[in-house]
Amino acid sequence: MGMNPGPFGMAQTGVPFGDKDIVRDWMGIEGAVGHPAQEHPKRPIDGFDCPRGEVSGQRLWGWAQARFGSAAAFFDRFFVANYCPLIFLEASGRNRTPDKLPKAEREALFAVCDRALAATIDFFQPAHVLGIGRFAERRVAAVVGQGDGRVGMVPHPSPASPKANQGWAPLMDQALAERGIGVPAVEA
Repeated sequence: MGMNPGPFGMAQTGVPFGDKDIVRDWMGIEGAVGHPAQEHPKRPIDGFDCPRGEVSGQRLWGWAQARFGSAAAFFDRFFVANYCPLIFLEASGRNRTPDKLPKAEREALFAVCDRALAATIDFFQPAHVLGIGRFAERRVAAVVGQGDGRVGMVPHPSPASPKANQGWAPLMDQALAERGIGVPAVEA
């Protein structure tokens, strides 16, 4: 479970952590992407023509590709969603994450997102519900319950994370192994 769309990922492709090249070439998803009624002038929606990649998505989906080979093999075992499907952009074009919204807005948003997360978990009945980063882990725990053994966290692949910049894939492997979630080894 991720946090919310990034301006060069899900905001462009509709896929969480949706780096356009990986979504198109590895997942096999491609198509026209429309424009919102109010488009931020500093963050236009270019869809699969977006000139920038999504580093977090390159790391997450690159890890999945290296471990599972095909997207179908990965999605046989895993499902990735965002807690909040909305992107919030400041006047500067900077992405404002849901946890940084004013309290009243944040509380109203979290109430809706919590219900959607609960419905998603109820639908999929997963053995594990892992937040990608602390924020997502906290929201999952708030919905599922602190003592639920299914709740955990894997590191966020953001370039804002010094640890992720030193090699995110081994951190992901370690986090999953600590939860007893096996993944195929990378072939040499």
